[in-house]
Amino acid sequence: MTDSAKKPKRPRDANQLAKMIADLATGEAVDIDPDKGKDPSAVERGRKGGVKGGKARAESLTAKQRSNSAKKAADARWTKD
Repeated sequence: MTDSAKKPKRPRDANQLAKMIADLATGEAVDIDPDKGKDPSAVERGRKGGVKGGKARAESLTAKQRSNSAKKAADARWTKD
């Protein structure tokens, strides 16, 4: 992704962030649309697949595979880097 395609970051300073939010609310500044330039049908297809992804995967796994996956996830959460 190019830098020009990225959404501009919000300021970290609380005062600057408050000013930016006020400017957006009053219409003095315009926020960038993150979906601009995307194919709506492609976005819809991607969303549809993402909604059923985890559930469909869980249904296709055996109980032992789900257990191993859960153990691996728990180990990853509790392991210190």
